[in-house]
Amino acid sequence: MAEDYTPPKVWTWNKESGGRFASINRPIAGPTHDKELPVGKHPMQLYSLGTPNGVKVTIMLEELLAAGHSGAEYDAWLIRIGDGDQFGSGFVAINPNSKIPALLDRSGPTPIRVFESGAILMHLAEKFGAFLPSETAARAECLSWLFWQMGSAPYLGGGFGHFYAYAPMKIEYAIDRFAMEVKRQLDVLDRRLAESEYIAGSDYTIADMAIFPWYGGLAKGLLYDSAEFLAVHEYKHVNRWADMLNQRPAVRRGRMVNRLQGKPESQLHERHDASDFDTKTQDKIGTGG
Repeated sequence: MAEDYTPPKVWTWNKESGGRFASINRPIAGPTHDKELPVGKHPMQLYSLGTPNGVKVTIMLEELLAAGHSGAEYDAWLIRIGDGDQFGSGFVAINPNSKIPALLDRSGPTPIRVFESGAILMHLAEKFGAFLPSETAARAECLSWLFWQMGSAPYLGGGFGHFYAYAPMKIEYAIDRFAMEVKRQLDVLDRRLAESEYIAGSDYTIADMAIFPWYGGLAKGLLYDSAEFLAVHEYKHVNRWADMLNQRPAVRRGRMVNRLQGKPESQLHERHDASDFDTKTQDKIGTGG
């Protein structure tokens, strides 16, 4: 039993919260240092990291390129959140919330900043007329599932993932609370995918791209070393869908970009040209960070 805690009348920040990300957590916004962001040659400049939220956008960009949308060519710059890169002045100018991913669309006369992964997916889908249905009912279904992910994933990442994998102590109540919710969410998806090939219907959309890195990764045992604990094998329809998306070449490429973990051949720290997948993965250039 954890020691009883009585909250003070006014909370003050007088110690680190502990856990894996304690050094970068703080109760204030804004930059901590001056640092301009690099800019490459392509219309889209992405500043990100290969977390589930970052992977959503690199999958989308690779899918757009695979579909022939050359205007989606992009430079993917690595933002090392463990080092506090997201608090540099250049990054904060694009995303005041200091979270990855952040996109600078430089395809027009005035650069457009887009932050929050869902907003980036919608911006790209509408810009290129791809992966977002135009028919009213189909569009509503797609956007409903897209925003389902936005509202649900914090319970998976900041809730279950934090307390199960990262918190400095194991708190039974917190782990039980969030494990129950994550399993409920997996059941929501499993029931949906029992009746639908893709999340929003018969077509592959940005809803799949948003949900796959979180819940597809969870179902395939890639998040928090929690597959056995959550019995993810029970969700057979989620696993079927995740396996199907994993077979898409653009998904495979998108999962490699800005990735810092896994086998060296699966890590492409920065992406500035399509040929980088063949020549600049970590097994080709060395495993140093």
